[in-house]
Amino acid sequence: MNIPARIGIIWRKKETEVGSSRPGYLRQMMKRTLIAAMLLAMPVVAALPASSYAGPIERACLNSDRKAANRALCGCIQQVADMTLRNGDQRKAAAFFRDPERAQKIKMSKRNGDDTFWKRYKAFGDQAEAYCTR
Repeated sequence: MNIPARIGIIWRKKETEVGSSRPGYLRQMMKRTLIAAMLLAMPVVAALPASSYAGPIERACLNSDRKAANRALCGCIQQVADMTLRNGDQRKAAAFFRDPERAQKIKMSKRNGDDTFWKRYKAFGDQAEAYCTR
């Protein structure tokens, strides 16, 4: 049975259900709507290119002008970032690819938040170097 036929089955209502005041009717209809939406979205998700799943560090790495930047290396660095950095830290670190001076400013900053971020970022860099240069 194809997807449009399944959706038709989901949306078919018995005449007795139309306007029914049965308890749970609304919940049942919401479930049917959710299932139909999921069935319609599945082919769209499967058709997306893998690059649409790239994280902020991988995207910044691929968009940089560095000669060694390639999908395998940038993807590896992103995997390490996913294991070691928070989402906000990843976005902050990705900005370093565009503006390397920003990294220096954060490194030299006297703010506690910048110091703790720099420690996490340094650990990430060490782990990425060890893991991705094999």
